[in-house]
Amino acid sequence: MKRRIGVIGGSGVYALEALDDVEKRAVETPWGEPSGPLTTGSLGGVEMIFLARHGEGHTIPPSEVNYRANIDAMKRLGATDILSISACGSFREELPPGMFVIVDQYIDRTSGRSGSFFGAGCVAHVSMAAPVCAALGDALEASALALSITCRRGGTYIAIDGPQFSSRAESLLYKSWGADVIGMTNMPEAKLAREAELPYASLAMVTDFDCWRVESGHVEVAHILEVMRRNTEAARRLIADVAARLGPTREMSPAGIERTLDSALITPPDRRDPALLAKLDAVAGRVLAGG
Repeated sequence: MKRRIGVIGGSGVYALEALDDVEKRAVETPWGEPSGPLTTGSLGGVEMIFLARHGEGHTIPPSEVNYRANIDAMKRLGATDILSISACGSFREELPPGMFVIVDQYIDRTSGRSGSFFGAGCVAHVSMAAPVCAALGDALEASALALSITCRRGGTYIAIDGPQFSSRAESLLYKSWGADVIGMTNMPEAKLAREAELPYASLAMVTDFDCWRVESGHVEVAHILEVMRRNTEAARRLIADVAARLGPTREMSPAGIERTLDSALITPPDRRDPALLAKLDAVAGRVLAGG
């Protein structure tokens, strides 16, 4: 099948300048408006879709991002894979500012965000035991090595609401839990991608040591922005290499992520709410139609 890579760019990553055949698409979804228009194009012959998570000009704070609309819009435009790019803080001396982490686990401390496409009238439970796609992680790791970008494979990302940074007590607590990095946006994004049967991988770009490290002082936005600028350039090179490495066609994920919903729906067909089913046309149309 044809591959179409969806890239969700976080703080500092607001465009993919290297795209050919660029078209901006305003996408309507049953869940409201996505963060902005989605940009489609190609990169080295690979079809791409790009969305700035915080909107053009970074106008949307983490807790007000419409994560459901963003993932639905990606699925609606034919995305087959999702690469999430985001800034993060670090809880580890060995993960200094400027380093990239290919996340493989999450702790979700967000609240009040719409975290599922399903609900009353059509209940589904998907597994998040392995929340990211290992094949996409392999490609990210290989590209980082090829480009000499300092990167660690594997890490636990704790997601908080923000927009404030952590208190020192919170930072020390999260570190004691075994979290490696901290951010404000990968949840519920990763959960929604799994519900939409989209293989998802997260590249977290370290900008600071949060505030657990007393000798580093507290987090300063000016310092973060400077590190972010350097990270962003490396991320753009990495995305181009990953696209070429993955190529224009793809096979099914070895983990079967594209069929996640086969055994996830609990509500029997005769008890499902037609209004909710109509909203699930892009996200779950395959399984609802018996595909």
